[in-house]
Parts: sequence; C-alpha cells; structure tokens
Amino acid sequence: MRELWSIFSKGILLENPIFVLALSLCPALAVTSSVMTSLTMGLTVLFVITANNVSISIVKNFVNPKVRLPVYIVSIATIVTVSQLVLQAYFPLLYKALGIYLALVVVFAIILARAEVFASKNNVVRSFCDGLGMGAGFAIAMVIIGGIREIFGSGTFLGINIMPASYDAPLILILPAGAFILIGYLIGGVKIIVQRIEKAKA
Repeated sequence: MRELWSIFSKGILLENPIFVLALSLCPALAVTSSVMTSLTMGLTVLFVITANNVSISIVKNFVNPKVRLPVYIVSIATIVTVSQLVLQAYFPLLYKALGIYLALVVVFAIILARAEVFASKNNVVRSFCDGLGMGAGFAIAMVIIGGIREIFGSGTFLGINIMPASYDAPLILILPAGAFILIGYLIGGVKIIVQRIEKAKA
C-alpha cells in the first residue's frame, strides 16, 4: 500500500508534470485564463492519462516493440475522442472554450511519456496509480495557474467578481506571455520546495 501511495503522490509534487518535469506547457499557456477551463482541461488529461496507462499495461505483452509508439498513439487518440464527444454533448460551452487544444491532448508529451516510461513496464494497478497521480498533479497545476490568472487578470473567480470595482486588472496576466512568466515563478517556487523535501529525506 505504501508503494502505491508513493507512485501516486510523486506526480502531485516531486514529479509534477508542469512545475517539475515542464511537460505539456502548451495548454498551461493557452487555456488557463479561467479556473473553469483550467479544471476542465486538467480533468480531461487526468482521465486520458489514467485510462491510457491502464490500457497500455494490459496490452504491453501483446504488442511488438517495433510498433509500440503507433499503438500508444492510437490508444491515446481513442480515449481523447471519447472525451471530446462527452464534452461536446454535455458541456458544449467548455468544449468550445478549449477549442483545438482539446484535440491536441493526443500529442501531450506527459501522456506518451508515462505510457513509454511506466505503463509499458508495470502492472495495471501500479500503472493506474501512476496515471492518477500524474493526472492529478497536472490538474492541480492547471487550476493554480488558472486561479491566479483569473483572480488578478480579470478580478473574478469562477466568473464571480471578487475584486473591488476600482481594481485595474493587468492585461498581461490574461495573455499567454503573462502565463509564461507566472509559470516560471511557480516552477522556481516548487523547485525550492522539492529541494527542501529532498534535503529533509537525506
């Protein structure tokens, strides 16, 4: 049980996909102007990476190593397509807000990386925990970025005004450039925390 917790928890902080591994930064720049779009993208990636990890761990022994990457891509594309159809049917506004970036989940580096590095070498339970942890870490990072950008860039949270009427929101936080600067500071902060945790363990 401790081993499974270790596999799950590393994706939250020590190997966070955005703040530590710096993978799949494209959506972190493009769709984090609000908490809702950030959360939707985060949960979509969480579902895709977990389902794909489980799928790859099941079929890994039946796949010729020479064609493993095309198999991984087909698996990811199938799961992403299902996610797209669900969002389009039940949450059309969020589907429209995410736009092309939802389809680009297929080529997110973090999903393919976990399939290659972890799921192809481990059993279903371990792969599930790894996908869940990495997906949760990605979703948490997206919500943190989206929350900061929405609060200080728009003066709202979940679309509700929380800043005084006199608040003059800096435009840069809504732009991708502002997201890039913010992510840089967050990566620096998380790196300091990770270093302190590793020193404490040592």
